[in-house]
Amino acid sequence: MSRISPLQNAHIKGLFGDYQEKNEGNLLKIREITNVNIYQVVQYKKSSVVTSNIQLGSFNLPSNAAEVSVAGQTRIQWFAPRSWIIFSNDNNISPIIENTFNNEDFAVTDISHSRAIIQIKGEDALNVLKKGCPFNFNDFKKDNCVNSVYHGITISVDMIDDSPLTYNLMALRSFGESFHHAITDAALEYGYSGE
Repeated sequence: MSRISPLQNAHIKGLFGDYQEKNEGNLLKIREITNVNIYQVVQYKKSSVVTSNIQLGSFNLPSNAAEVSVAGQTRIQWFAPRSWIIFSNDNNISPIIENTFNNEDFAVTDISHSRAIIQIKGEDALNVLKKGCPFNFNDFKKDNCVNSVYHGITISVDMIDDSPLTYNLMALRSFGESFHHAITDAALEYGYSGE
């Protein structure tokens, strides 16, 4: 099955907003993240498995709110108590997930086609987030994540890097175009490059 980008009709490449007389290298960069495998893993209440002992490949599941575990092309977000979201560019991740999480203790759902992911990178990325998200990002750091809202749209924010500031923002696919419009509209003040 081929994947159709959630933002194929919304995301446009080019320079937008207040970019004149600014170094293009210093502009915000906004792009859609595509062709990523996304799985939700939820531990059943009846399960007695100790999740801190579970390893997916070479790393453990995050055990605290806001944590992200990272190894190579794979990131695992703590999503809620007993719930994680796995993002991977590794197309061989599916059998690893199936072998790690048994059916008696975990529900594993492939949600790859149901999410839109926007990456925003640059010095003013945090200012764009603050324009529509009520979360206090003051103590947010690299490899942290949070579930919040942006102009009423439920999102997940994953801080990928702190130099330059880089965030992956995930929303339900059905809200993807509205979310993209909200982010790009907030970025116009700073000027941005659609990549």
